Amino acid sequence: MLLETTLFIAPDHPAFAGHFPGTPIVPGVVLLDAVIHALLLTGRPRANGDGAAPTPVCQISAAKFLSPVGPGETLTLALTPGAAGSTRFDIVSGHRKVATGTLVLPPFAP
Repeated sequence: MLLETTLFIAPDHPAFAGHFPGTPIVPGVVLLDAVIHALLLTGRPRANGDGAAPTPVCQISAAKFLSPVGPGETLTLALTPGAAGSTRFDIVSGHRKVATGTLVLPPFAP
């Protein structure tokens, strides 16, 4: 199963204020945060002993940032599930790949 979603980076995104004045680019942590949120929206069951959804701990097993992302870009995030809770991600802007990697979420209690 492949999940694809889009993300628009607004020109007034608060991360641009300090990263970098005069030549704004999206910090890698903002891109990783978007991937994690997209992954959690896939509906993977998660609950702790009292039935509440816990805050998941995510391992970044690999991440490469290949091209800078600027204000006003629309990105496509593609997630491909793998073995043992891993998910490969690719982020593209048009035909340009901007980031790739693998995240691992631990198994959640039923």
